[in-house]
Amino acid sequence: MPTWVLHVDLDQFIAAVEVLRRPELRGKPVIVGGDGDPTKRAVVATASYEAREFGVGSGMPMRTAAKKIPDAIFLPSDPPAYDAASAEVMATLREFPAVVEVLGWDEAFMGVETDDPEAFARDIKDAVLERTKLTCAVGIGDNKLRAKLATGFGKPGGIFRLTAENWWEVMADLPTNAIWGIGAKTQKKLTELGVTTVLELSRTDAHTLAGRLGPTMGPWYRRMARGEDASPVVGTPYVARSRSRETTFQQNLTDWDAVRTEIVALSRRVTDDVLAEGRPAVRVGVKVRFAPFFTHTRSVTLAGPTSEAAQIEAGALAALDKFEVKPETKVRLLGVRAEFPTPPEETVDSGREQDENGEA
Repeated sequence: MPTWVLHVDLDQFIAAVEVLRRPELRGKPVIVGGDGDPTKRAVVATASYEAREFGVGSGMPMRTAAKKIPDAIFLPSDPPAYDAASAEVMATLREFPAVVEVLGWDEAFMGVETDDPEAFARDIKDAVLERTKLTCAVGIGDNKLRAKLATGFGKPGGIFRLTAENWWEVMADLPTNAIWGIGAKTQKKLTELGVTTVLELSRTDAHTLAGRLGPTMGPWYRRMARGEDASPVVGTPYVARSRSRETTFQQNLTDWDAVRTEIVALSRRVTDDVLAEGRPAVRVGVKVRFAPFFTHTRSVTLAGPTSEAAQIEAGALAALDKFEVKPETKVRLLGVRAEFPTPPEETVDSGREQDENGEA
């Protein structure tokens, strides 16, 4: 039988879990983030589809979301509840005759052999709904990249097939950020090269792309624009690529010594997470959100894999030292991230731009 890749993506996962716990919220604009207080500094973790119709999306400041929808229902984030709901969904997927590769709370790849992938996808959707009361979209592809992109066309709650057969019909005229892994920064660089569509990207000289985007990423984006991906569906448990902690300050920090103190404190919390994970860190990154709302990151590679607090702290401070400090600098958020070694089989998303709370 033919082999297919299915990408299962839960609809508005976090908001959906909250609505299940509070059925009276169904059909209303629900916004989840921080401690649920929109007057405080925090960002939206997710918004229900009803809230998204007003322009509210993940990563938006809660205060901005409150201005867009003053009567929205704001709820605090509850990761343990999402962990539990996700575990039930993934257990459901593993009951099927398929290889299941979990990507996170709300999505997974499935490698299946079937003559009718649409029927298989419908069975998945029905089982997830019956067991968890959650809805999902399923993308069908002849590789992981196409399956992932197909899900976007199926959302919410639908099924879509994207293969070599219909790739250009569907993708050719779409903007470059329609490709998984291309975010706003990369799209801007491509536009500066005169490349604005997926088809144009696929035809751009690899050396030109390497010169603008780097010797690895430039050609990689070109292959992505052609729908090329040979990475297998790996049936291993989901393993976090990193652990991070961050703090949003209700009053801006203007003293850089205070910023360094906060980075040290966050580093210690991250070290505790690294120790609990049982894997050493190989790289440390620092995120700084400057007022009013400009976010930048810097990172350093550690001398070697480590779980030592002093080395992780030193790495975080070294990353912080990469930022340019001006007398008028004001800091509203700080974060520290420890990255673990990347398994060699992870290829399809090796260059994916990570946006905050990038839930679909």
